[in-house]
Amino acid sequence: MIQFSKIISSFFYIGFFPLASGTFGSLCAILLWWFFVPENLFYQLVLILFVIIIGTITSDIIESNLKLKDPSFIVIDEVAGMFISLFLIPKSFLVYIIGFFLFRFFDILKPSYINSVQKIPNGIGVMADDILAGLVTCIILNFIIFL
Repeated sequence: MIQFSKIISSFFYIGFFPLASGTFGSLCAILLWWFFVPENLFYQLVLILFVIIIGTITSDIIESNLKLKDPSFIVIDEVAGMFISLFLIPKSFLVYIIGFFLFRFFDILKPSYINSVQKIPNGIGVMADDILAGLVTCIILNFIIFL
């Protein structure tokens, strides 16, 4: 189970990229979303919930077995956050680029509540900050589109 959890939590070993693994994981997520995820409410929602659930479970297994808090190779949280950022956002190169940079900004700097939720123990804490960063990014992107 630990090997399966390592594969999933690192998003098929993308998390072992030697530099900026979170940024690389986010970039891979945006490319997957662009090319393979249709603009469909039900499909997007199910996919996001699946990634959050499997990411929470596998991140918890990794933390428990390795006795590490949020190891850097876990990037499934970035994938979930990037997916949330793009939830129901029309495919637009410019909007997706803005979304990528906004998400990375909120994920790296972790302003306000985003920082505090990562202190939640286990896999929930690993995922929570990226979920919030994704929600904030999605709200901002929708506002940009509205304007």
